[in-house]
Amino acid sequence: MDQCLAALEKHFLEEPYASIFGIEIVELEEGRALLKMQTSSRMNNLFGMIHGAAIYSLLDAAFELAVNSHGTVAVALSVNVNYLNAALPGETLQAEARETNLSRKISACEIRITGQDARLVATAQALAYRKKDCLPFL
Repeated sequence: MDQCLAALEKHFLEEPYASIFGIEIVELEEGRALLKMQTSSRMNNLFGMIHGAAIYSLLDAAFELAVNSHGTVAVALSVNVNYLNAALPGETLQAEARETNLSRKISACEIRITGQDARLVATAQALAYRKKDCLPFL
């Protein structure tokens, strides 16, 4: 499993989309991922707050890593997001994704986004379909 996690982390570091947002892995283990993202005014919406799409990108990256950490391809079926507090330009957000249920075909995951002061910025519940295919880079 350590080889799988190392390969997943290596390929995530090369992912173009995550690099646009500067998303970094803090911790990665089977069924769990903790990521961080430094926000900036380039991510602002019309109201001077961090755009929901930037927050979603962070939580989706954590979801992606958590559900693919078993070595087989998992793809999103659904993601339900609740935006609870504004994220502010310049703060570092953290996303923690944890699998709450895992079967042969379905993975359920909870994701929490927190601000620097540990306030809850967003939560999400997500489902992934687990394919039979091994991750292509293993």
